[in-house]
Amino acid sequence: MSILTLPPAAAGSLIARLNPCTRVVAAFAFALAAAAGGGLAAPVAGLALALLLAGLARLAPGRVLRRLLALEGFMAMLLLVLPFTVSGTPLFTVAGLTASAEGVRQALSIALKANAVAVAALALLGTMDMVTLGRALARLGLPDRFVTLFLFTVRYIDVLHEQYGRLRLAMRARAFRPSAGLHTWRSIGWLVGMLLVGSLERSERIHAAMRLRGFTGRFPRLDGQPAGALDWGFGAAHAAWLGAMVLLGLP
Repeated sequence: MSILTLPPAAAGSLIARLNPCTRVVAAFAFALAAAAGGGLAAPVAGLALALLLAGLARLAPGRVLRRLLALEGFMAMLLLVLPFTVSGTPLFTVAGLTASAEGVRQALSIALKANAVAVAALALLGTMDMVTLGRALARLGLPDRFVTLFLFTVRYIDVLHEQYGRLRLAMRARAFRPSAGLHTWRSIGWLVGMLLVGSLERSERIHAAMRLRGFTGRFPRLDGQPAGALDWGFGAAHAAWLGAMVLLGLP
């Protein structure tokens, strides 16, 4: 599936019916509230809200778990190291190293926060196509240069991926099989070089064509639909839960 298309499972969900600006603001507010909370109660409440948002977005559990795999590797290292590096009340000893209760709580808190923010971002932003996200950022007042760069980057990551796939297919058609030899590394070097040179030439042709059509460095801003009753209701409920999270995290 292209990165520019909306996942079909989320197309008719409540989250998909929200105004894109509402979803961007909600994701940003969630990240701030999750980072501000301390202890374990606030991160647990944040993870519960993130899972609720994932349900409202109709995210497939397998898709969410696959996206979280890379994050969980870092969280596993954190859970293994942090309890032994934070001083506090001794909890247990392994190979002469003492783990503290404070270190375990801090590691669990960070892991819960990271997973909550990741799941909430998948629910609120991961179900939005990138062009819509870029236009929402523009309507929220981000600089035009940033929005233009974001839209071009998203578009041409997809183009580069397609071009890389064609080059790899051509190599396989010529019986190329990767191995640990010098020939493989030389071939991969040629592949990367052809991809970069071809991408540069293509970008120059596209830029010339866009200038010929009057492109001035910024995309025309299309006015979106204003926030409706659903957006205001969702925003109020979301703000109330985030406020409760912050209060739970106060010392």
